[in-house]
Amino acid sequence: MNTTYSFQIYKSASQLPLEWNSLAVDNIFLTREYLEVLENSSPVNMTCHFIGLFEEEKLVGIVLTQFLFAEKLESFGERDKCLKTSVRNFALKNFASHVLFVGNNMLTGQNAFVFDKKIKESKAIKTLHKAVNQLKKDLKESGKKVHITSIKDFTAEEIKPLQVEFKNNYTFSTQPNMVFEIRKNWKNEQDYIDALSKKYRDQYKRARKKSEEIVKQKMSLADIKQYEDVIYDLYFHVAKNAPFNTFFLARNHFSFFKEIMGDNFLLYGYFLDAKLIGFNTLIKNGDTMDTYFLGYDESIQREKMLYLNMLYDMIAYSIKKGFKEIVFARTALEIKSSVGAKPIKMYGLITHSNALINHNISRFFNYLEPKTEWQERNPFK
Repeated sequence: MNTTYSFQIYKSASQLPLEWNSLAVDNIFLTREYLEVLENSSPVNMTCHFIGLFEEEKLVGIVLTQFLFAEKLESFGERDKCLKTSVRNFALKNFASHVLFVGNNMLTGQNAFVFDKKIKESKAIKTLHKAVNQLKKDLKESGKKVHITSIKDFTAEEIKPLQVEFKNNYTFSTQPNMVFEIRKNWKNEQDYIDALSKKYRDQYKRARKKSEEIVKQKMSLADIKQYEDVIYDLYFHVAKNAPFNTFFLARNHFSFFKEIMGDNFLLYGYFLDAKLIGFNTLIKNGDTMDTYFLGYDESIQREKMLYLNMLYDMIAYSIKKGFKEIVFARTALEIKSSVGAKPIKMYGLITHSNALINHNISRFFNYLEPKTEWQERNPFK
């Protein structure tokens, strides 16, 4: 029987079908709770939509989309001042200010959709394509024309069925996802240290010595609310100085996240002389630990090797709690590599509403995505 699937587009997490979470059991980033966080504390220039795929009355697929409109963004990133950056910013404002992501632009990895394992994947992807086209039509009718549509982030194997259906899209690859695999025989931080070569054991000792005066504290919801402005300022400093940015978090993002997700969301503060000088965040996602946003005082970061110490702390905690891997995501590739994370190449699909630009999308894309030169390290014996 040639059953076709239908779809429903939801504007709010509160409208989602009751059985939504039954499909999100393996990915916290598609659960109703996380989507509620995303909806209620999303960046000012982002609107989320959620799509349900149905086989008759049964929910068989769940999808997240994010619509970003750059006109509300003051900066795309201020670190690199050069002609190419100016050209890129001009291109973004004039030809790419309305972007529809199928997936989560705030994370790295396949957090776009989940389909019921019993259904036909090719049919589900075809229905997804129809739903995305309908959403673009709805957005246009509300006065928001989509310039770029992007489906992200997939491994080389995961992207193949999407390439068949979205055949007019350009396949791109951006910075890799840095993933740290925790070895089965590691039971504590010392096991990790023992596995390092002498050069990287020395790096570990040097970093730890530099941070001796820093006090690390697991922060409760009350703590996060108390330090909310400082936390945001530390985050914003790091985000603003990144080479490229398409959004900035809402000020209440971390406290709202903690309130809804409880112990699945961890925020650690780093204090020097009773002053908050940095923080990092972790999200428990099954047997995977996902690193999230962080922030720090730049002057102290350099002197105390704070960022490197944060990476070591994340590794130590994840080993102790029995996680299988840590997703360190993109950015700071070399330093993440120096603690043992390995690059996994990620792919996406992109198309532009303007036929001429779409014909030259590969060249246009190079202006939008800054290239990163880096050297992979191997810190283990």
